[in-house]
Amino acid sequence: MIRTLKKELEGLDVVAKLEYLSQKYKDKIVFSTSFGWEDQVITNLIFSNKIPIKVFTLETGRLFPETYYVWNRTLEIYQQPIHAYFPKSDLLQDMVAAKGPNSFYESVENRKECCYIRKIEPLKRALAGNELWITGIRADQSVNREGMEDVEWDEGNQLLKFHPIFDWTLEDVKAYVKEHNIVYNTLHDKGFPSIGCAPCTRAVREGEDFRAGRWWWEDQSKKECGLHAS
Repeated sequence: MIRTLKKELEGLDVVAKLEYLSQKYKDKIVFSTSFGWEDQVITNLIFSNKIPIKVFTLETGRLFPETYYVWNRTLEIYQQPIHAYFPKSDLLQDMVAAKGPNSFYESVENRKECCYIRKIEPLKRALAGNELWITGIRADQSVNREGMEDVEWDEGNQLLKFHPIFDWTLEDVKAYVKEHNIVYNTLHDKGFPSIGCAPCTRAVREGEDFRAGRWWWEDQSKKECGLHAS
């Protein structure tokens, strides 16, 4: 399946790939955005070319004000819907009632529980019934992603994943953003290459890994929340 799809996409530019996939997986293809540099590029590719791919985001309830600004401006610019998936209120209420709003600082288990409630479970609802999930993953974003390929099978969610700018460098992304005057999160200019929930994200210091600013109080070799677990 993966080998066949990769062959079908050979020789196509990124817009043509997205158009082809939108027809092949009609109504069963989605793109997830968290409004970072990479996702804003793909959103522009989809909306500017009127490619029929549903765009969604995970509203964790703990995002930066700058992220909400980009979200709102993106809606204004493209006049296309971005579907929001929220945590289940009962799960969130029970966790906060028992452990408080910042329990994720106390242990890896608590942090993973928070990520599950705010991100993993809503993601599963967003992906349910779909056959292909488009993401903004790039190969050089972290050591955990070097083994990935641009087309993959997601066993946990039982669907294919496609990373259209997988081989792009950060400089490629920034150049595209500048060339097309794309609205982006200004936290990127302040040392935030990877932007998640506000309490769990800090600026990266010179020489640190791309995702060093995420869950910085934990083991530096484990920088994924589980959204893209292979």
